[in-house]
Amino acid sequence: MKKKLFAIAMAMYTTMAVHAQDPNFYIFLCFGQSNMEGAAKPEAEDLQSPGNRFLLMPAVDDPQRGRKKGEWCEAVSPLCRPNTGLTPADYFGRTMIETLPKNIRVGVIHVAIGGIHIEGYMPEGMSDYVKNAPGWMKGMLEAYDNNPYERLVELGKKAQKDGVIKGVLMHQGESNTGDPEWANKVQKVYDRLLGDLQLKPEEVPLLAGEVVQANGEGQCIAMNRQIDELPKTLNTAHVVSSTGCSNGPDKLHFDAAGYRELGRRYGEKMLELLGYQVRTPFSVPDDAVTAETTIPGNEFPKIDKERRAYFRISAPDAHRVQVDICGKKYDMRRDENGVWCAVTDPLVVGFHYYFINIGGVNVIDPATETFFGCCRESGGIEIPEGQEGDYYRPQQGVAHGQVRSIYYYANATNEWRHAMVYTPAEYETKTKKRYPVLYLQHGMGEDETGWSKQGHMQHIMDNLIHSGEAVPMIVVMESGDVKAPFRGGDNRQGFSEYGASFYKVMMQDLIPTIDSKFRTLTDRNHRAMAGLSWGGHQTFDLVLNNMDKFSYMGAFSGAIFGLDIKTAYDGIFTRPDEFNKKIHYVFLSCGSEENFGTEALSKSLNEGGIKNEFYVSPGTHHEWLTWRRGLRMFVPHLFK
Repeated sequence: MKKKLFAIAMAMYTTMAVHAQDPNFYIFLCFGQSNMEGAAKPEAEDLQSPGNRFLLMPAVDDPQRGRKKGEWCEAVSPLCRPNTGLTPADYFGRTMIETLPKNIRVGVIHVAIGGIHIEGYMPEGMSDYVKNAPGWMKGMLEAYDNNPYERLVELGKKAQKDGVIKGVLMHQGESNTGDPEWANKVQKVYDRLLGDLQLKPEEVPLLAGEVVQANGEGQCIAMNRQIDELPKTLNTAHVVSSTGCSNGPDKLHFDAAGYRELGRRYGEKMLELLGYQVRTPFSVPDDAVTAETTIPGNEFPKIDKERRAYFRISAPDAHRVQVDICGKKYDMRRDENGVWCAVTDPLVVGFHYYFINIGGVNVIDPATETFFGCCRESGGIEIPEGQEGDYYRPQQGVAHGQVRSIYYYANATNEWRHAMVYTPAEYETKTKKRYPVLYLQHGMGEDETGWSKQGHMQHIMDNLIHSGEAVPMIVVMESGDVKAPFRGGDNRQGFSEYGASFYKVMMQDLIPTIDSKFRTLTDRNHRAMAGLSWGGHQTFDLVLNNMDKFSYMGAFSGAIFGLDIKTAYDGIFTRPDEFNKKIHYVFLSCGSEENFGTEALSKSLNEGGIKNEFYVSPGTHHEWLTWRRGLRMFVPHLFK
């Protein structure tokens, strides 16, 4: 008898454990008509699972996706029925889990029918409503056994065994536009729902979303006045604005971007009611400051103390806008005036190219300075370092040199070309002195302005010369014919096709032009070359094929792949005594977070007896901060 009682007790315990209510599982009931049902086709990003913190209890079976009515699954669109689309509930849940503590899960129960009146959720008279429903609605009603309200309650009771119902989301009204009793009917549905589920109104608010506005031309826009006044009838109701939410061509349903935005607003309102502080693109902390790369007179982009960047742009006719920065695209949010905003994750310090993507087309943020990068003019933002970055900033008490813009004719290509030339501060006063020259190249997809605009090389040079770490020198920067993307071809060291047109220009036109226009020291012992990325590749090709013209070389994240030290450049690396006598200094550097094989190259050269110095920039990738640091380490070794 004791054994039998023990077995019964254990069975009861197991049953209770399976259905133990988790207070950290927040459940929300969603109902309404077509805009809650979802009328927009989900896009690729909408079909990526948000994970097991956002769950759906399906209200109907979905054999294709392996979903069964009443059994929790990951909440991936479609949430309503198998052939429905994106709904506000999709991004309601995603927004919730982005802000809520990691131990809290969110679940939704979703019952919606296109075109249904609020009366379709009132059990009394339901048989007559079904009988008189239009033919296109009958199949949808049948999916809920001709009683969508009872389906919502049935699943709500089942869900209460697993978690706690925290709110109700409604999007309904288009079919009741102009009905003076609509608010009272909504209250009846809400009160009955809470009563059937034994819920307290003060603990379960109702969120009601406005209908499509379409810039004042929405098919049912008049209903928004009634929706806005719902809290006067139902004091636990809160209205979610649809202002600025984009719509489809019918001006009745939202498009995918509109559903995302409306869903986020549902989520932000619920989080606010739950007592959570919500970070949105519209919430800019007081510590945020305007980025130094912002065009004067503009307030944005801004950067906060956590290195998050805030962007704003006015594009009232756009349907979707994103910020594309550091390999990630951030959806921007639209306000009622057509101003789009976004905030990024914390960004690494240094300079970053970025674009505003409007309708799939990358454009430059009109509020930022432009920089040539990514094979085109680009926006850019500087995420500032602390005092450790002072070496590339202008300093008081330091004499500043000049960066000059020159044009010259190149017979090698029969064209006028452009170069930037840095001269040290003393160049203007010591008029009889001649100077050594560093030819400094940028990388693929950039141009001759890169080192002075993105790299701040003039400040690096000024500060090093002022401190006595570097000798005064002239620095020459040219486009290198690598502004356009790489299009294939042989690019072994010494056999390059990409950017090879610059090689004859350099030797036949640029060097003679500089020596004729500036007071230079023209022997090889006073000429150096260095470059970043593909500029490093060009440096190896030019210097090692013209060792009678150069005696110093450097490559910062140099694109020097697959170098065969036994055969490259007529086997010069197999003759270390000759090499070390002619080339006074070789410098190689890279960022700790990039994988360009620079360390392996340095090691192989050392093993072959080729003297070189290797430097790693801590914590940086293939980026301008890596190359600024490389230049700062390289220049003090020149011409000494």
